[in-house]
Amino acid sequence: MRHPGLDVVVEAIGGCGAARTLVLEAIAHGKHVVTANKALLAQHGEEIFAAAARHGVMVAYEGAVAVSIPIVKALREGLAANEVQWVAGIVNGTSNFILTRMRDDGVAFGEALAEAQRLGYAEADPTFDVDGIDAAHKLALLASIAFGMPLRFDAVHTEGISAIAPDDFRCAAALGHAVKLLAVARRSPAGLELRVQPALVCANSLMARVDGAMNSVMVGSDAAGVTMYYGAGAGSEQTASAVVADLVEIARMEGARPEQTVPYLGFHAHAMAAPDIVPVGDVVARHFLRIPVQAGADAQVLQLLAQRDIAVAQQLSLHPGEADAPSQLALLTHAVPVAGIRAAAAELRAMPAVRGSIAALPVEELG
Repeated sequence: MRHPGLDVVVEAIGGCGAARTLVLEAIAHGKHVVTANKALLAQHGEEIFAAAARHGVMVAYEGAVAVSIPIVKALREGLAANEVQWVAGIVNGTSNFILTRMRDDGVAFGEALAEAQRLGYAEADPTFDVDGIDAAHKLALLASIAFGMPLRFDAVHTEGISAIAPDDFRCAAALGHAVKLLAVARRSPAGLELRVQPALVCANSLMARVDGAMNSVMVGSDAAGVTMYYGAGAGSEQTASAVVADLVEIARMEGARPEQTVPYLGFHAHAMAAPDIVPVGDVVARHFLRIPVQAGADAQVLQLLAQRDIAVAQQLSLHPGEADAPSQLALLTHAVPVAGIRAAAAELRAMPAVRGSIAALPVEELG
């Protein structure tokens, strides 16, 4: 729609097809654009931003990342003097609501998802939310702003929450941790990690206390240290708040030359480098393993892990009430490459003493 009083188009179409066409046509006609379409920008942002620069107009997108949280402005402006080391966030309210219900009430994933759909948190087709795709769109934008790099949605390792079981929450809590779907971008000696996946965070951390449909983003940087941003991750009024803030920014900058405005991703295109993206198998992290085993088989599991050079830092065994149900062996490992954990998990699944699905989640150290 055309916004009265400003030469600006507010793009309110989902998806990438018609929305891309509309936005590029508006830019070609000299119109500023405000959008909350994260999929459009994650996949076509560089084309759109380049077109805007050629035509001397602005593209504003605060509502595309964390809705009511002004994280785009925080990264582009408030932390402009910092070198960002990592960004980690809960940026999908639907999946966070589902995980909260599973943790608090012990319900299975399907039941929690159905409730989220009844309450309007989840779409009839919830794929983008529960498979982590929506969070990956947002992470691509966050990483580009934080690290001054081209948009790399295609490089984001993406996992969803459908395999998380109530036992994972029970075992994680017994080890002093909580399960969250995290979007993580982190510098490492090997390059840049870009990951969306269920992970463990310390139960005493602020991130562990972000519940329901709320969102939160933490940023670790050299001068400011660790900062955290919290707010609603969905809602019509919350989205409108972000859109109006973008309209106000455009109104304030109306008439300014493009080179006087803050670059769309915080860095001018000529200064943006393309860092090496670390393959997920090479990422080194502590891990949480939950392994359902028959009685007396804990030693076999630990022996296999030791043979694979996977050192266990913490372990416990939770016994079910039912006589014939397996025990849950819960482990926290020392830091090890993801590829090693995955190979060990595949071997464990083949053991006769293992009697169910195995969970293998990274532990994120935030702060």
